[in-house]
Amino acid sequence: MTTSKAPSLRDRQRTQLRTEIRLAAYRLFAARGFDAVTTEEIAAEAGVSPRTFFRHVESKEELLLGPPVRGGGAAIISLLEQRPRREAPDVALARAITARAGAFEESESEQWRRAILVAPHLLDKATLLAPDDRNRLVELIAARMGTDPAADHRAALLVHLAFAAADFAFQRWIRQSTRGQQPLQVFVSDALEAVMHPRWRRARDD
Repeated sequence: MTTSKAPSLRDRQRTQLRTEIRLAAYRLFAARGFDAVTTEEIAAEAGVSPRTFFRHVESKEELLLGPPVRGGGAAIISLLEQRPRREAPDVALARAITARAGAFEESESEQWRRAILVAPHLLDKATLLAPDDRNRLVELIAARMGTDPAADHRAALLVHLAFAAADFAFQRWIRQSTRGQQPLQVFVSDALEAVMHPRWRRARDD
């Protein structure tokens, strides 16, 4: 059995630095608004030089759109690959998506949510899945169905339907008020229950 190589000290330091830059940006965005904050101010808040900032971050927009887009799809793919082969494709996909939504709560999600709320021009771009990841998920679902995704479009339709519901839920979660706030997983699970096959509704709590 192969084991993944542990990240090097340098990789861990770079990851930590990116996290510190992101959190600094979230604080400033939430306090003053997205447009009012400069990259130089974010760098200063994070304790790095502007040059170091741009070695790790391409733009202010990336700070808000990078994490959910970049990590979400890959995580869902991994979770789907780990689901038992005996599971129906729709159930396996729904469970992978809701598991990812639950893990999202463990990150700096609330800071991110407050920050993107002050960047309304970016809100609609926030998504749980990037196009390349969508294509891979279609391949995985088609393999579970035993079909060719080029000839049989059911796998693509299932993935598109599931993520239309999940992204609808994601947008509702972002826009909810702080008072009476519910976890992202609740929003996503309810949205999937509304559109998926009744079998998913029965299997959700198994």
